[in-house]
Amino acid sequence: MEAIPQNIHHQEIDQIVGRMIEIRLAPTLEQFVRKEDLKAKEVSLVERIIRLEEELRALREIERAHFEAIEKRFEAMDKRFEAMQRETNARFEAMDKRFEALQREMNARFEAMNKRFSLLQWFIGIGFSVLALLLTVFRFS
Repeated sequence: MEAIPQNIHHQEIDQIVGRMIEIRLAPTLEQFVRKEDLKAKEVSLVERIIRLEEELRALREIERAHFEAIEKRFEAMDKRFEAMQRETNARFEAMDKRFEALQREMNARFEAMNKRFSLLQWFIGIGFSVLALLLTVFRFS
């Protein structure tokens, strides 16, 4: 080591020591600060990623709830359509029964008309036969 002269004041010693510390510690401190900044950035990125994952999880839950609500609405609509289908089927069955009843009634009326025409046809036939018989009897007599 060098010999330190005796005539240096405390103030100068402080300045020399300060410069030595600054020269030796400045790069180490800068390197330490850079490392800490990188660590802080990494921690910040990790925190952001965690927040992002939490947001995505929350969005998935909201989406799942939304899809479940939509599914319930579709089920309710299916039930309404099924009820409407049953009601429509019941109405058509009632209409079929009415048409069948009308068909039976019309068949009965046509059968009655057919009997009347058949009876009328017999009477007309018998009447013409009687007339022809009477004409034959009175002409040749």
